[in-house]
Amino acid sequence: MLEKLLIYLRFRSKHQGEVLCISRSERGEKMRKVTKAKKNVSLTLTKFLDIDVTQLAAHHLSFASKPYYYMEDPKEPVCQSYFFLKPEEASFLELLYLLCSSDVGKRRFIEIECSEEDVHNKVTEFRRRWVIFISVVLQWSLLFFRDPLARTGDVFDKWLNIISANGGLLMFFINRLKGKVVKPDSFTSELSVVGNVDWRIELDDNIKPKDTRYKGALSMMVVKWSYENEDLLKTVVNDHWKMKFLRFYNCWNDYLGRDSTQAFLFQDTTSDPNLIVVAFRGTEPFDADEWSTDFDISWCEFSGVGKAHSGFMKALGMQPNYTWPLELKTEKVNVDQPHRFAYYTIRKKLIDLLQENKSAKFILTGHSLGGALAVMFVAVLAMHGYEREYELLMERLEGVYTFGQPRVGDAKFG
Repeated sequence: MLEKLLIYLRFRSKHQGEVLCISRSERGEKMRKVTKAKKNVSLTLTKFLDIDVTQLAAHHLSFASKPYYYMEDPKEPVCQSYFFLKPEEASFLELLYLLCSSDVGKRRFIEIECSEEDVHNKVTEFRRRWVIFISVVLQWSLLFFRDPLARTGDVFDKWLNIISANGGLLMFFINRLKGKVVKPDSFTSELSVVGNVDWRIELDDNIKPKDTRYKGALSMMVVKWSYENEDLLKTVVNDHWKMKFLRFYNCWNDYLGRDSTQAFLFQDTTSDPNLIVVAFRGTEPFDADEWSTDFDISWCEFSGVGKAHSGFMKALGMQPNYTWPLELKTEKVNVDQPHRFAYYTIRKKLIDLLQENKSAKFILTGHSLGGALAVMFVAVLAMHGYEREYELLMERLEGVYTFGQPRVGDAKFG
């Protein structure tokens, strides 16, 4: 058995350059990286694992079906343990089994990779299985009603804009009786529910750029308008705030298989030094996928960082192998649409902007889901901060302003 394992190890190192994946019970501190071809791997299994060979039967070494990916640089963050829910694979019978049995690892809609202690203390207790049950049922329901919910949102927005343009529900009926219904203009016809709830556009003239309250007040208005479409954002930023709109991004989530993360950047040229603002959009009222992300209790753990909400990590651009590589190779969704992962796309844009403007600073902001993404952006940036190019971003970061932000990780992560 020992010889076969060593031969297999050498074969993988020479021909595939992949990573040795030790059994679940031996991951953690006993895992080591296997380098690519040409590296001599004539290590004994005893030395490699730092355990007694006589314990092999008890430890049950195996090569998992899913390789555990490590980066070339050991500093690059890799998910060491995780707990993922896959509601699309859940069935009514599986959910009943979840409530009746503490062996959660056998449920096909649960993917778990963590220590036995974590499984026992944080997963198998009935009250925790009940929380898992509720989370899956909610996500299940949202997936089922995704399309009807989206269509309802479109109709709701349309009629809300018409009613607002006529001065309220009563005036709408009066104008309807007169045959003089007012149609929304080009600006108000596309307002979201949030935009109709709060019509404020202009910034507070009493709070100047030198005021310590300025960035917070600006962020509050920014996150309110972050729910609107790109054309409305350009109008507000350029024409009303007299600032410079830079870019709107609709970013890819590989786990959902669609663009689900929106953010935009603009430059406040009225402040000295110039201030670049990055705003992440929060949960849209009629977007089932975003609500599902909020209700998801899945987590992933990174060495030295702690446990983080995996739904927010996925929305920000975590790769399908649960890693945050330093750089990405350009891939294509189709001929015209490249993968635009929020973290990597915005990071690159910020670096370009800050290198062009040596004195500029930047802030991150967001409401609800957007606030969580803003915090996660800084967390991943800190994990990559050992590279000089990314230290620049940490040095120029003025602050993170979040509103109604959900919890994004455990105490260690915080």
